[in-house]
Amino acid sequence: MADQNEYEDQHNEAETASQPAPATVDAETLATALRERDEMKDRLLRTLAEMENLRRRTEREAADARTYAVTNFARDIVGSADNIRRALESVPAEAREHADGALKGLIEGIELTERDLAKTLERHGVKVVEPMGQRFDPNRHQAMFEVPDTQVPNGTVVQVVQTGYVIGERTLRPALVGVSKGGPKPEAAKDKPVDAA
Repeated sequence: MADQNEYEDQHNEAETASQPAPATVDAETLATALRERDEMKDRLLRTLAEMENLRRRTEREAADARTYAVTNFARDIVGSADNIRRALESVPAEAREHADGALKGLIEGIELTERDLAKTLERHGVKVVEPMGQRFDPNRHQAMFEVPDTQVPNGTVVQVVQTGYVIGERTLRPALVGVSKGGPKPEAAKDKPVDAA
């Protein structure tokens, strides 16, 4: 019987040893674990924000690459467009009206080529800047000279020497212009709110 009791005691001790002891967590360990959790959460949120910013930047750069990929080529081609325009302008108006045969075919062919080139440039995002009568914009125009004119507000484009072009929102080539001077001051924008004093 003593052996039986000894056996049961050993068996109970083995069961007790195999059962996990109740977890005792002190405040310092808990605080450390919470601090680590907060740091990991902060890292995760920062990484997610960085990835979102990277995705947006990549999308913007890809869109810019698509829009502005032809910039160097377009810059070279607009010179050809200018030469075609100069060829047409070199034919006197009277000669144009009375042209027949080969001269008429040549003029029509050059005009057709000019229109086709303009359509091709526009299809690829290159547009002509039409500054005549507009306020001088240093981002789109390059002033070559001033024209004294008391009838036109100061800083208005009154003459275009060379056509300008834009691609997307960027200036491909500024328009070379003559700007008025000596006229009345340009009107301030009417949409601007007046500051209350």
